[in-house]
Amino acid sequence: MSEIYEKLNGCLKSVRAKTDFVPQVAIVLGSGLGDYANDIKVECEIDYHDIEGFPISTVPGHAGKFIFGYVNDIPVVCMKGRVHYYEGYPISDVVLPTRLMKLLGAKILFLTNASGGLNSSFKAGDFMMLTDHISCFAPNPLIGQNIDELGTRFPDMTHVYDEDLRKIIEEVASKEGIDLKKGVYAQLTGPSFESPAEIRMLRTLGVDAVGMSTVVEAIAANHMGMKICGISCVCNLAAGMTDNPLTHDEVQAAANEAAPKFKKLLTESVSRFSEVL
Repeated sequence: MSEIYEKLNGCLKSVRAKTDFVPQVAIVLGSGLGDYANDIKVECEIDYHDIEGFPISTVPGHAGKFIFGYVNDIPVVCMKGRVHYYEGYPISDVVLPTRLMKLLGAKILFLTNASGGLNSSFKAGDFMMLTDHISCFAPNPLIGQNIDELGTRFPDMTHVYDEDLRKIIEEVASKEGIDLKKGVYAQLTGPSFESPAEIRMLRTLGVDAVGMSTVVEAIAANHMGMKICGISCVCNLAAGMTDNPLTHDEVQAAANEAAPKFKKLLTESVSRFSEVL
């Protein structure tokens, strides 16, 4: 048994000592979006500190706990706060929570994040549904000995973001009058924001939004056979696209303002995921 898989099983055992709740959908809440957890019918909460060996989030706006409960009738596990590669954790720890939620029973992973917009038609407060990603700039979480218990050595990445889930999200957005953009997301390591030259490079590559999370989690989930979808809250336009300097406070403020629409989109979408479970 690899050290990574052994650690993962230790976390699983630690969680199962506290709850036998079996989620169907896993939700990762990005910067400024953690308040969504308040809308869940909570059955159990587990602080990350209480899970043996679990990585702890150190970023403002990330509370650091699992919420188990229901979105309408759908059993979910919600990460209120994620860990990032830039916090100094090995990439295997960054994706450990994703793998753990799959082992707890989740079949669908709903990823959210706050991002910088590169598409000139985007504005702060827009939502972008991920249709694809570029993963060249962050370490691939599958590097090293393959964990055969989790998935194949060379997973296909053609359809990472499930088309059925995307269709549901689009239908919900249309029904609720939410202007939902679609596009390609790129993860860079951070913690510094991207330079104007890096943004020009990413735009040349066809990237619509950029952030410091999500892609490595999607890779790990795809490796394990989960159905994946993602929504990015565009919280600012990226470096060089305006004269304003970028700050984390700006990101949180924009996410907070967009939160009511985000909650509606997330709740109504998750409620319909039973169609593909």
